[in-house]
Amino acid sequence: MSERVFRIKISAPIERIWHELTKTDEAQGAIYDAWLHTTVLGPGAPMQMRTGSGKNVIVDGRVLVCNPPHHFAHTHRFTQHDDPVCEVHYELKELGGGEVEVTLRVVGIPEGTATGKAMASGGDFILKHLKLLAEGQGLPLSTKLMYFMMNHMEFVLPQRCRSANWPMKAKGD
Repeated sequence: MSERVFRIKISAPIERIWHELTKTDEAQGAIYDAWLHTTVLGPGAPMQMRTGSGKNVIVDGRVLVCNPPHHFAHTHRFTQHDDPVCEVHYELKELGGGEVEVTLRVVGIPEGTATGKAMASGGDFILKHLKLLAEGQGLPLSTKLMYFMMNHMEFVLPQRCRSANWPMKAKGD
C-alpha cells in the first residue's frame, strides 16, 4: 500500500471549490463528470460516484470526514475491480490573496492493481479540472468530448457496476 499526494493552487473562493467537490445536484466536472450520491454528507454515510444516467456505480465508499470547507474524505473502491479499498482526502487551505491550496491525498493505494494505476494519474486530472471550473474557465473541448463519449458508452461497463448491485446501506447495515 502506498500514498500519493497531488497539490494545486486555485484562485477562487474556498466555498466555490468546496461546492465543486461536494455537490450532489449536478455532475462533478472535475471528477470525470460523475454524480455524487449520498444519504447525507457526513461521517459514516454511504457515498457513491455514479454515471449521469444513475444506472452504474463507478465508486462505492463511505464518508470519513466532512469539515466544510476544509476537509472532505471518503473511502474509495472502484466497482469494476476487486481491489482493496483506499481513502481519498481533499484538503483546502486558504493562502490569502484569493488563493486556495488544494491537496488531494490518496491513502492506502493498492500498488500493482488497476486501482493503483488509475489513482496514479487521476489526481492530476481532477485537480487540473477543478482549477479550471472553480476559476470560471470551463472545461476544455477535449474533456467535454471525452465526457460525451463516456456518457454514451456506459453500456460497455461490466454488469457488476450496475447500481442494483451496489445498494446504498446506512452505517451498520
